[in-house]
Amino acid sequence: MKRLGVIAGPTASGKTALALRLAQRHAVTIINADSAQVYAHLPVLSAQPTAAEMAQAPHRLFGYLEGRITCSAAQWAADAKTEIVLAWDQGRLPLLVGGTGLYLRTLLDGIAPIPEIDADIRAHVRQMTLTEAREALAAEDAASLARLSGNDDSRIKRALEVVRATGRSILAWREAKSGGIAAEVDLSALVLLPPRDWLHERCDRRFTAMMDGGAVAEVDALLKYDLPADAPVLRAIGVPEIAAMLRGDISRDEAVLRGQAATRQYAKRQYTWFRNQPPDDWMRHEEVFNDSQIEQIEILLRI
Repeated sequence: MKRLGVIAGPTASGKTALALRLAQRHAVTIINADSAQVYAHLPVLSAQPTAAEMAQAPHRLFGYLEGRITCSAAQWAADAKTEIVLAWDQGRLPLLVGGTGLYLRTLLDGIAPIPEIDADIRAHVRQMTLTEAREALAAEDAASLARLSGNDDSRIKRALEVVRATGRSILAWREAKSGGIAAEVDLSALVLLPPRDWLHERCDRRFTAMMDGGAVAEVDALLKYDLPADAPVLRAIGVPEIAAMLRGDISRDEAVLRGQAATRQYAKRQYTWFRNQPPDDWMRHEEVFNDSQIEQIEILLRI
């Protein structure tokens, strides 16, 4: 089986720096696995590698989509498969780098073949209150509800619309996943989980640097792009906060505070997911990466 590497973890945990260091030492193609970094409009705000960093090694699936496109996990997985094969053909190690667990899980484990949901069913479910949806799911698919947080509005409604549209629990659909490549590759995966205090402080510093380094101009241009209101890129961390500042609704200082808080909250959710959800054989690195550890990490990743 051919080799595939993964560096995953929460935002601001040092994934880009580590991937670049490995690329300086080995024939590596870095493949983006972050849902915000697929879009061309926000290279600064989504913390994409800079042009100088990308010049050090092949980088794929960074900023390759325009904001009107909703990039599903299935689409990203298909695009990633293409880039993985291309890297192998070039004699390079494909290295997936990012913090979107759903993307990685879809690529490796496959996707449930759930049919398109009837629009009327979806509209009816989505207009329910959380309490109404939770009660309905308890009656129609109690097993799915038992697996979910009682406050998880989006997942509760998703489970409800699936059982209503298909007559089958979303749990049953997930057991029929197909298209994953995990069994076809020799996978080495590393999860970066640095100390939380360090991570949160870095999130704050990085958001301030983004505000000073071009993020405001990026959002200003994005808002003039005439995107549909539900475009996912408009929900990227920092966009709502900077947009409110540009409208005059809040001050720059308030936009920074809100953006920092949103980033920390996102990092906290990612941290919890990457600590608990990946398989046990995904190595967890719980220190702040520094260059003295590079050989140790190469051993862990078997590079």
